[in-house]
Amino acid sequence: MKIKCLIIDDEPLAINVVKNYLQQIEDADLVNTFGNAIDALNFLKHNAVDVIFLDINMPVLDGLNFIKSLENPPLIIITTAYTDFAVETYELDALDYLIKPIEFPRFMKAINKIYRRLDINKASTNREKQRPYLFIKIDKKKMKKIFLDEILIIESLKDYLKISTTSGKYIIHSTLSDFTNLLPTKDFIRIHRSYTIAINKIDAIEGNSIEIDGIKYVIGRSYLDTVKDQILNSSI
Repeated sequence: MKIKCLIIDDEPLAINVVKNYLQQIEDADLVNTFGNAIDALNFLKHNAVDVIFLDINMPVLDGLNFIKSLENPPLIIITTAYTDFAVETYELDALDYLIKPIEFPRFMKAINKIYRRLDINKASTNREKQRPYLFIKIDKKKMKKIFLDEILIIESLKDYLKISTTSGKYIIHSTLSDFTNLLPTKDFIRIHRSYTIAINKIDAIEGNSIEIDGIKYVIGRSYLDTVKDQILNSSI
């Protein structure tokens, strides 16, 4: 994966130093350089980057206010001749603070921080992708993502369903049969004409009822044998 980089500095020599360093790094892709933050802001409206190498003392818009103006800032590496702003930039979540003149070994430490941060973000994203989920329509305009491993129980309310999860409860317009058919049969089972439950969320079974999250639910007579067989087969 190429790391998309942007340099913002009003000193051409400083830009050249960072540019030359980046050319020695195989994974780095320098997408653009700017001598002021205003032009960089306009560029970022239509282009995404992974990291910005940013000077602080610049005309019109300085580096600190530039960071504050970004809604979703990429990784920021400060490149400056001044030590005075280190605390404030870290409060703005800058990844590193490089003092000019920047030596290459110190620059590589910053690059390694970028690698580590991007690997963490990538791993987190991959974990989320691996978790099965559904989007449910919770009002006329909003679609809500729910992870299947958070679902406790789905309860029929005539033409609507109440989906109880570990992170909240949601009402959607659907039938229990239609929604249950979207779920993996190894993880979910219908126990009643009004309930479908997550098998691994069952806390206890007693007679013709199960308990989930401190609440007991009756198993329908016509579902009893199937439910007990599947639950027992899924246990150790």
